[in-house]
Amino acid sequence: MLDGTAVATAAERIAREARLVGFPLAGSTPLGALDRGPFLERWLAEGRAGEMGYLARRTAERMDPRMAFPWACSIVSLAYPYRPPPAPAGDWQAELRGRIAAYALGVDYHDRVGALLERLIARLQDVFPGARFRPYVDTGPVLEREWAARAGLGWIGKNTLVLHRSAGSYFFLAELLTDLSLDAVPLPADHCGTCTRCLTACPTGALEAYAMDPRRCISYLTIEHRSAIPRELRPHLGNWIFGCDLCQQACPWNAGASDTGAAEALMPRLPPLLELDAAGFRARFGRTAVARAKRRGLLRNVAVVLGNSENPEAVPPLAAALLDPEPLVRGHAAWALGRLGGAAARHSLEAARARETDPGAAAEIEAALA
Repeated sequence: MLDGTAVATAAERIAREARLVGFPLAGSTPLGALDRGPFLERWLAEGRAGEMGYLARRTAERMDPRMAFPWACSIVSLAYPYRPPPAPAGDWQAELRGRIAAYALGVDYHDRVGALLERLIARLQDVFPGARFRPYVDTGPVLEREWAARAGLGWIGKNTLVLHRSAGSYFFLAELLTDLSLDAVPLPADHCGTCTRCLTACPTGALEAYAMDPRRCISYLTIEHRSAIPRELRPHLGNWIFGCDLCQQACPWNAGASDTGAAEALMPRLPPLLELDAAGFRARFGRTAVARAKRRGLLRNVAVVLGNSENPEAVPPLAAALLDPEPLVRGHAAWALGRLGGAAARHSLEAARARETDPGAAAEIEAALA
């Protein structure tokens, strides 16, 4: 067992090594049982997990990682930043462009951050011979935000994200479980104050100060939700085809965070996306976070956004999508055509009605024609 001075030095040395490999924010705290069990039980009972059934599994480990790793004594929380593009200036409806959340730019963050964690572990094993480390990057039953707050990285804001006074919220979280004994740190103060900009910015009303109903969250709907998007929520997606950054954009702690070089990649034209077959989807998105939505999910989202465009130029690609092999895509293309209206859209829907065999897609066609 290390004495108090050595423990503090260990925590400081870990943070120093973390900065050297690319994690500007690092903190640590002893492991223990979190007090969020009753909240999680109520949250699950209310059905807020939606189609994320995995959240109801391994709940004991979520409350206390030592249930799975009894050797672990502490957790190291790390932040890896990313830079969002500025708010788009063009007319997305005229140009038929969608939006992708900033975190999805480039190679999948699981791979990027995971590689940095492996480098960090290699350095720490030189510094602490014989110590054990278990990495996590948004995987496994680890309540990342809770541990990040306890490790001093920031407070959990009204938008339910970890906020840091200098770094805002544009960063990924990662963790290392370790058998090193590391001291607790003071919990960060909440600096949201009376601000409610994030709550106002959410178009679906998913946010309730310091809590969220994921079933209404655009990020959930465009990524984790695998079936048909509720019709009443589709218009509120705007032009988001993967994820959403609106509550982050509205947060004053993110003021000034931008990367002009990322704007084009995160505002793709939609008609070419609707033409992607399985091979084309893998070629374009296979190594990115967008792959999480799968082809049918992304094209479903693209169809909804085209329906929100109010642009008649969206009718031909949507009409072609009525022949897509995925019923989910056909159904949402039908909804979009019904929303756009016009003779060409109606003609396409009537032709699709005569050949459609899937009950769900057929119901969407009937609703669109009505």
